[in-house]
Formats: sequence, structure tokens, C-alpha cells
Amino acid sequence: MNEKRKRKILDKEGIERTLKRIAHEIIEQNRGTKNLAIVGIRSRGAFLAERITARLREIEKAEIPVGTLDITLYRDDLTEIAEQPVFLATEINFDINGKKIILVDDVLFSGRTVRCALDALIDFGRPANIQLAVLIDRGHRELPIRPDYVGKNIPTAINEIVEVRIKEIDGVEEVIIFEAGQE
Repeated sequence: MNEKRKRKILDKEGIERTLKRIAHEIIEQNRGTKNLAIVGIRSRGAFLAERITARLREIEKAEIPVGTLDITLYRDDLTEIAEQPVFLATEINFDINGKKIILVDDVLFSGRTVRCALDALIDFGRPANIQLAVLIDRGHRELPIRPDYVGKNIPTAINEIVEVRIKEIDGVEEVIIFEAGQE
């Protein structure tokens, strides 16, 4: 794809500050970290979940379970994304029953990814509640899903693409908005 770079929204320091703020908001909202567990949606949400968990452990000096969720089988567009979709491991090595789960993703757009993640989580048990933390909320919801913790609200046009790049996958830390259709 030959997209035109439009603008950088967050750099490395901005992402780190944002994740630290989200961690503090999670602690405040939940009155600590008791009975809390973090689950990141593959791929970038999983790495962001690890980072938020590290901040929570740093601040609260407590162990907090963290897991990773692959939603591929729960997607309603599975046949559209690839002829042979790639399935990654779901790693939730703790009991989610009765836990306060913080579900983490990089970008909230239509809400369909989060809907899939909710379906997948419920297959693991019955948490006390599920809260949603996203680095970027770009709007354009198709489903009635609202995040509890937002790093940055970025109003976008429908033809724009918000891309979160993180060192673990992309080798760089930034959030960029591209204009689509510049092929």
C-alpha cells in the first residue's frame, strides 16, 4: 500500500507517558490492584498490556496476572481477512472467574475487535467485570462499545488509518495517521 504520511500523533516518550497515566487511572478507578488481571488483544494490545502491567507492578508493588488473547476465530470477517488466517496463541494462565479484567488494545475503531475479545474472554470464565483500555480511540463506532481508559482521543476521517508502531513488532515507537487511497 502506498499511503501518504499525514502526521505523527505520539512519539516514544508520548506513548510511555500515556501508558503510565492509564496505569494510574486503572489503580484509581479500581482502588488498587486487588483481584485485577490484564489481558491484551494480539498483537500490539498484548505488548501494551505487558507494559501497563509493568507500570502497575511498579506503582503498587503487587503481582498482577497478565495474559494474551487471540481473537482470530471470533472474527465475523474471518473469510475476508485471509485465505489462510494465522492463529496465534491465547495465553491466559490464570483463572478469570471473579476477576476484574482490564482488556487492552492499541486502537479502538468500529468496536468489532473488542466484541470478538469479549466473546473469547467469556469462553474462559465469568469475570467480575471487564474494563477496556485503549491507547487510541479514533471514533467511528459500529457497536455500542466505550473504553474505560483512553490514552488519546483522535477524531479521524473514515478514510484515514491510525497505525500504532511499537518496538517489539515494528522496531520503532510512534502513532501515525495515514491517509488511505494514495495508491
